[in-house]
Amino acid sequence: MIDFQGYGPRLLEGALLTLELAVLSLLVAVVLGLVTASARLSRLAVLRLPAIIYTVIIRGVPDLVLMLLLFYGAQIGINQITDMIYDRWGWDIFINIDPFVAGVITIGLIFGAYMAETFRGAFLAVDQGQIEAAESFGMSPWLLFRHIRFPLMMRHALPGLGNNWMVLLKTTALVSIIGLSDMVRVAAEATRATHQTFLFMIPVALGYLAITSLSEIGMQWLKKRYNAGFEEAS
Repeated sequence: MIDFQGYGPRLLEGALLTLELAVLSLLVAVVLGLVTASARLSRLAVLRLPAIIYTVIIRGVPDLVLMLLLFYGAQIGINQITDMIYDRWGWDIFINIDPFVAGVITIGLIFGAYMAETFRGAFLAVDQGQIEAAESFGMSPWLLFRHIRFPLMMRHALPGLGNNWMVLLKTTALVSIIGLSDMVRVAAEATRATHQTFLFMIPVALGYLAITSLSEIGMQWLKKRYNAGFEEAS
């Protein structure tokens, strides 16, 4: 049995951390994407303009730059604020940004912009006749969204959502640069120590491949669920 020269347990822990990071980042991205898509479709400029600025900036800046900027830049900004508080009131406050939390927030912010465009296009593809019919029955906005708009929107959003998830999963490898011990960082450390690149990097690649393969099965199940009652396009 291959024990990866003692790095096997750490590689497994890194894989679990990668999966946890990806799932939590996805949740942040989906929520942020729904909020941003709704804001972009709003008639109010005070909601629409910030959403447009957010999506343009996030999609135009490389993910690596955003990761470094939000992690190290945010820590510097917090330190400056706490120093000002200490100088003025004498309160000694220390706040250290956790790399895992920073990774979840950063990846969630990045893919929230991509999810927003996916959801916006899906909302626009929903048949307005069904929305108007639900409104005529006196459905509240929340019930309308929950039972009509969201399920119909998801039919159109799932292909883009699946693609964003696949890219997000691979983007989690960036957290290794901020000190988080995901499986990429563990494999890199093991490679430097043993000089056996293939022994550690191939299992990491297979780990990502296994997760994406299972994700594809899950996406197919979701497509069947949200396409229930609709004929497949020929």
